[in-house]
Amino acid sequence: MSTQPLTSQALNPQGINPQLPNSEERFYAPFRGPFDPCPPILCKTYVVPPQLFLGFQPPNLPQFSLPEALRFGTLWPALFSPYSPQNRGGN
Repeated sequence: MSTQPLTSQALNPQGINPQLPNSEERFYAPFRGPFDPCPPILCKTYVVPPQLFLGFQPPNLPQFSLPEALRFGTLWPALFSPYSPQNRGGN
C-alpha cells in the first residue's frame, strides 16, 4: 500500500498552510498499516504552546489585569493560547 502525501487543503479545510512556523495548530497524517482493523484517520492535529515560539522573555511584556490573568491562566497575553479541544464521538 503506497502512502500519498496529503495536500494542505486535505489536511486543513480552513486553507491554513500547516507548515507555517507560527501557527499553533499542527497537522500530520498518521501511519496506516495494511492490516489495520479500524477505519483510517486521515489527519490528526495537535497544539503547540505559544511559549515555544519565544526564545526568551522580552522585557516589558504587556500584562493582563489580575482577574483577566486568572481567567486566561497566564499573566502575559503573548503566552495565551485559545486552545479548545475538539469534540469527537465516543469518549
